[in-house]
Amino acid sequence: MSTQSDRGTIEQAFKGKAPGSAHLYDRARAVLAGGVTHDTRIHAPFPIMVQRALGARKWDVDGNEYIDYTMGHGALILGHSHPVQVQAVREQIELGTHYGASHELEIRWAEQIKRMVPSIEKLRFHSSGTEATHMAMRLARSYTGRDRIIKFEGHFHGWHDYATVAVEEPYDVPMSSGVPVATRSTVTALPADLDRVREELVRGDVAAVIVEPSGPSWGAVPFPTDFVEGLRRLTTEHDTVLILDEVVTGFRMSPGGFQVRAGITPELTTMAKIVAGGLPGAAVGGRAEIMDRLEKRDDPAWDRGERIAHPGTYNANPISAAAGAAVLEHIADGRVHERINELGSQLRHGLQAVFDRHDIGAVVYGETSYWHVSLTGQPAKSGWPGAGGAALKRALLNEGVHLISNGGFVSDSHEEADIEQTTIAFDVALTAVVGEGYLAG
Repeated sequence: MSTQSDRGTIEQAFKGKAPGSAHLYDRARAVLAGGVTHDTRIHAPFPIMVQRALGARKWDVDGNEYIDYTMGHGALILGHSHPVQVQAVREQIELGTHYGASHELEIRWAEQIKRMVPSIEKLRFHSSGTEATHMAMRLARSYTGRDRIIKFEGHFHGWHDYATVAVEEPYDVPMSSGVPVATRSTVTALPADLDRVREELVRGDVAAVIVEPSGPSWGAVPFPTDFVEGLRRLTTEHDTVLILDEVVTGFRMSPGGFQVRAGITPELTTMAKIVAGGLPGAAVGGRAEIMDRLEKRDDPAWDRGERIAHPGTYNANPISAAAGAAVLEHIADGRVHERINELGSQLRHGLQAVFDRHDIGAVVYGETSYWHVSLTGQPAKSGWPGAGGAALKRALLNEGVHLISNGGFVSDSHEEADIEQTTIAFDVALTAVVGEGYLAG
């Protein structure tokens, strides 16, 4: 195996192996705002351009092969183009992609979700996690007659206006411009402090508390379980809706998500990613009396003044419904979770050993089948700061490993050989990064 030093600097090696990606990025910048279609795909000097994917691997337009840990931003619990998903989509696409009408698949999909997540009595489908959290907040406001939402600093709940508050430090600056101050004022962001939550709830104007139950950015700064248990007690005491944002943790931390694993029952749950089998799709589910705010009653006063309207061209489209139902049915017995959780543990231990050998004070952590790396030595959302973090990401791409942010997801398509190859890739990448003076070793 050649080392990165044999190929010049880390950046030279990256540019040398991916001229096709560089060319496509030039084209992209001419037509796509910012040159990308998702903020996490921003990568200097240019992002890789993927041409195909299968199982645990993907290939870019230059033919470079990568062990993939982005896994569709966490959506692909079975891996790329898994036969369960492919067969369901192939069979459905010949029957129609969009009926503009109700169909049995959406019922089958919803019934399977109910079986796996007991807190959900009724649900409604959406097209993205952003739509799901937006609807959950609206449901809570309609149900309680209150306006204010409590969220937590650093937590990400999509990109709609209410979700832009306190996502990244400094927390007093919204994640995005273009959001009216009046809108932001209805959302109060708090540190993870139950006393502060209690102080806000006693005011009696809070419709809901929304939380990523594993901690911000799918556990990049982990929560102890008793914090979420404390939220459950406080929201119950103050007749406030508890929304668990399980867009990432749903169906990953267990077949029933975080809440089943932890034994916590929320009023509302938001789901996306795995819920649609790796295709576009999302859902909000929970207590029937809240979800029934969406019901039409042929009562003019209710239908026009109290009900929540909810159109959506691609809600529960047959393709996503087919994939979602098939994948959820496949993972419902927990055997997939047992396997990928063990692989996740092996990967975390293997990577920690690599960092320790290089005498770099990094920490590798996570739960079940997801993992994070923080170069700062303690759990952090921005665990790969500065030039050193950027160099390590490029070096890992040079060694054929693609991450999401500062970690990733293991799928059922990963094998122990992939875990071993990943630890070797980290070893080579760290040697190059230390050699160029980016990290102390």
